[in-house]
Amino acid sequence: MHYTGTIWRPPYEASSLLLEVTAGCTHHRCKFCTLYEELPFKFRMSPLADIEEDLMELKEQSELWPDHHGRRVFLTGANPFVLKYGRLMEIASLIHRYHPAIETIGCFARVTDVTAKTDKELSNLRQAGYDGITIGIETGDDEALIFMDKGYLASDIIQQCSRLDKAGISYNFFYLTSISGAGRGEIGAKATAEVCNQLHPVRIGANMLTVYPESGLYQEIQKGNWKEEGELERYMELRTLVKNLKIPVYFGALGASNAFQLQGILPRDKEKLLYTLDQIIETVSEEELQRYRRNLPHL
Repeated sequence: MHYTGTIWRPPYEASSLLLEVTAGCTHHRCKFCTLYEELPFKFRMSPLADIEEDLMELKEQSELWPDHHGRRVFLTGANPFVLKYGRLMEIASLIHRYHPAIETIGCFARVTDVTAKTDKELSNLRQAGYDGITIGIETGDDEALIFMDKGYLASDIIQQCSRLDKAGISYNFFYLTSISGAGRGEIGAKATAEVCNQLHPVRIGANMLTVYPESGLYQEIQKGNWKEEGELERYMELRTLVKNLKIPVYFGALGASNAFQLQGILPRDKEKLLYTLDQIIETVSEEELQRYRRNLPHL
């Protein structure tokens, strides 16, 4: 298999077949991100010959262990959905040729990856199997999006994800707790809830920002341009987000960046989630949470 660097995938893609079609990130400017620093290039497309070779290898493996053959493929890389429509359709055709049992194709995507595709192209991609894509919107707070150089605003999230809704392509959001900085967490949480309440994400996954020395954000902190939230403030922010979400959605904070992991279905489990967050805020010390953050080697 042609895998380049560390392979990142959401927790809910654990049973998906992993197929590399890109490596790295086309944007590669988010100040907090260090996920692809190990790569000697910014972004690279996989040759179709490599993709086909990997699909043949996966087919051989599935024939040896038929019970482990999944019905979903997850395309690896920071944002494979950036690929042009024709390329994505070629990849889908290869997947279905070698693995006719595959029903859906997922991947990471940036908001701006959707912008470049027409409504008809999005509809055709859904028919080809693309569904359940994961978008790191991070926040609905425009001030934070601009400072972190995400390359889009809250209005773009609403516009482009509404187009995904129209095309029938389901999607999941990643929220980055504390991206708005000290004293602005609850502002960012309310802004994010306002954005999400206008859309139809299947999942909202919350990760907590962890600042590493090699990040651009670390340099901004050293210059005094940005201040990180305290650990308890992060949980108050997370509580504000849960409280203000009005849509039916799965909510989870399951990544290693979260000292305490929690999940539930909203609105059914809202009170249970709020109670759990209240218990953390009231009984866990700032020092204990800071110790966890300091000892977190990577996400």
